[in-house]
Amino acid sequence: MPRALVTGGAGFIGSHVADRFLAGGYEVEVIDNLSSGRRENVPRAATFHEVDVGSSEAGHIVRNHGFDVLIHLAAQIDVRKSVADPVRDATINILGTLGLLEAVRKAERRCRVVFTSTGGAVYGTFANPPTPEAHPKEPESPYAISKLSAEYYLAYYFQLYGLESAVLRFGNVYGPRQDPHGEAGVVSIFCNRLLEGRALTVFGDGLQTRDYIHVADVVEAAWLGATRPLPAEHGLDSRAFNIGTAIGTNVLDLASHLQRAAGTNVPLEFAPKRPGEQQESFIAIGKARRVLGWAPRVTLPEGLANTYEWFAANRLTGATGKS
Repeated sequence: MPRALVTGGAGFIGSHVADRFLAGGYEVEVIDNLSSGRRENVPRAATFHEVDVGSSEAGHIVRNHGFDVLIHLAAQIDVRKSVADPVRDATINILGTLGLLEAVRKAERRCRVVFTSTGGAVYGTFANPPTPEAHPKEPESPYAISKLSAEYYLAYYFQLYGLESAVLRFGNVYGPRQDPHGEAGVVSIFCNRLLEGRALTVFGDGLQTRDYIHVADVVEAAWLGATRPLPAEHGLDSRAFNIGTAIGTNVLDLASHLQRAAGTNVPLEFAPKRPGEQQESFIAIGKARRVLGWAPRVTLPEGLANTYEWFAANRLTGATGKS
């Protein structure tokens, strides 16, 4: 059987990726330190290692367990935390990734690396959406810088060692298992607020747009990035793929969709715009269609309804995250 390693596999996206590879006939191992992931998210059929992605133990697993593909999702993903502590952000996102690449390079059995990056932050404020992969990169936070730095290391390891990799630049991923606390996205926060009957906080005028992509579509992109032939390598963006919808949805419309899904109506509370927040951000996805045969399948109303239903069902069991 082919073998896959999923870093961050106890987390929101990673656990869904582990499910997909098990369903696709892979033996799956998961690395996660449970700093934000949850043990119960890991599929029972997967082998779980509670280790830090930057540890020597993680390197040993990569070198010696004979994987065909490494899907690297473990990361520090909070932009605000990256600003407050850029050293920690770089330690996890750059040095952690570099340690894994060194382990892959030294392994007797080389594997393809699927690296998850960001489809908004690497392009920066002055991008003209929908933004294509080849757009100039103008990262404006330590988080974005660390993700782009890891992409450069991947390109370097291909040039020097022939290490095969694909980069997936995600839009704003939402869906079941997203934690409404901690490093949370707006969809999960709004779902939690609706269930509690609390007002939805909107920063700024609420007209800022983001590219909201359902986790099921992201998971299929990870599968295709791991299993499809890749184009010839000729620079940073040649094997990078935007994974989104190419549709910008503003926060007011997002709130309206979720209110309908919940069958309820809570007030909106407006707060000052957060410093440095992009006003418009959504990404072009034509390359993923052409090369990987990937396209988003879940519409925003369907995805938000599915996500709210999951939050409602799991809130009753206390399974939606940390309190």
